[in-house]
Amino acid sequence: MSAGAVDRWAPGATGGEMTKADLIDEVSRLAELTRKDSEVIVETIFDSVVRSLRAGDKIEIRGFGSFRTRQRKPRIGRNPKTGDKVEVPAKKIPFFKPSKELKDLVNGAADAPTVPTVPPVAPAQ
Repeated sequence: MSAGAVDRWAPGATGGEMTKADLIDEVSRLAELTRKDSEVIVETIFDSVVRSLRAGDKIEIRGFGSFRTRQRKPRIGRNPKTGDKVEVPAKKIPFFKPSKELKDLVNGAADAPTVPTVPPVAPAQ
């Protein structure tokens, strides 16, 4: 980060959005790993979540939230351009429910637990 630059992910920072590339960079920086190793970690986590959701499993990450799927029933929709009726098939959609701790952290509650920092990992020998 350049001198005078603001860390947009710091508490109280506003605006911006975090992309997958930003997340990989953050993991790399905090865990003191190469970008490639961090990319493998992030991709593995995302792939595991998707695989579990496709299998119908619920993923619960304590202090963060839970992921699961919800079943949508088939319905009749409308084509917005033509107004014609269109059959929309049943489908599963991913759903995320944040934990109370995450809600408190996002809303800056005074009694919210602090976000733990990742200690540096000693190099393997």
